[in-house]
Amino acid sequence: MAKSKVTGKNAASHASKTLKSTSTGSKSKSAAGSALSQTKAPKKTTSSNVATKASSVLRDGRTSKSSKSAAGSALSQKTSKKTGRK
Repeated sequence: MAKSKVTGKNAASHASKTLKSTSTGSKSKSAAGSALSQTKAPKKTTSSNVATKASSVLRDGRTSKSSKSAAGSALSQKTSKKTGRK
């Protein structure tokens, strides 16, 4: 079952700025693209690969506020795999 979260206007604006920037890295752009594609699509979720990149963007101290906003939005729309492992 897909989550019902979508990217908000503010995060979508930040994602757009991130994608337009020439100095932004590929991980930031991947996360921003994922967030932007989920703007009006509640059934879309972030892939594991993009979630890993978004996590890396959030941990990087050199990343801009816009990139972090887009990455956070993409990461919040990742479906979680809950297993019975301990």
